[in-house]
Amino acid sequence: MRIEKLNLGSFEIYGLQDGLFHLDGGAMFGVVPKVLWQRKFPADERNRIKLALNCLLIKTKDALVLIETGIGSKLDPKSSDLYSVKTKPGLIPSLSEVGYGIEDLNFVINTHLHFDHCGGNTYKNNKGEIVPTFPKTKYIIQKGEWEYALHPCLRDRTSYLNDNFLPLEKHGLAGLIEGNKKIVEGVEVILVPGHTAFHQCVKVQSQGKALFFLGDLVPTSGHIGLPYIMSYDLYPLETLKNKEIYYQEAIKEDWILAFNHDPEHYFGKVEKDGDKYKFQPFLA
Repeated sequence: MRIEKLNLGSFEIYGLQDGLFHLDGGAMFGVVPKVLWQRKFPADERNRIKLALNCLLIKTKDALVLIETGIGSKLDPKSSDLYSVKTKPGLIPSLSEVGYGIEDLNFVINTHLHFDHCGGNTYKNNKGEIVPTFPKTKYIIQKGEWEYALHPCLRDRTSYLNDNFLPLEKHGLAGLIEGNKKIVEGVEVILVPGHTAFHQCVKVQSQGKALFFLGDLVPTSGHIGLPYIMSYDLYPLETLKNKEIYYQEAIKEDWILAFNHDPEHYFGKVEKDGDKYKFQPFLA
């Protein structure tokens, strides 16, 4: 069980993991040649690379906020094999390890509704019903992302699984928002399109310190370089523009960055070297 804790001002932040999975390395790095990306992310015999299902738990003075819920436990055996999913012990035992249960959370934030980011939103109970995992939690999702997820295009239809989000509406837990919004004091979601049209990142601030959860804007530390953009992105030029915008802010304001899919690094920083941006490990 891999857990990492840092203090951000008066906030406690925990890097948790729902597990590991694998995606095609070429798709993950787009136009970047394999000879470059495989140095850090070696591919298996099926050209897949290992990725993490990182989630972030934020304890403020007012609330307990979870960003992302991983893949969860509902994938069928064929999909689990395709993605070589390993979710033991998983998100809920990780939460328990740091002292919290499923009824303790006040908010869950999904950066978007692809299955590897919101699969743990729901689970199948003993009656075979798909129900919300966190029964006292408001799930914060962009309204535009929700509407698109109901009618996705052929290009990314397989990434949206209705069981991961529709039960939230049935149980009155879907907190649909539009654009940038403060969730609680010190935690704000920011609309950052590129991966999807309504993808959102999360900015956390306390006592002059800041952390930025990148979601799939920059999924791993290996994607820091501006051209390192996934083929999965629906709007890659938006991703390119937004990467530079937020890198400049991160450097200026000394943000800690949090990565959604990096198997080695929950946190890091970015620095500029000439005309390139480089990853720097975070040293607490």
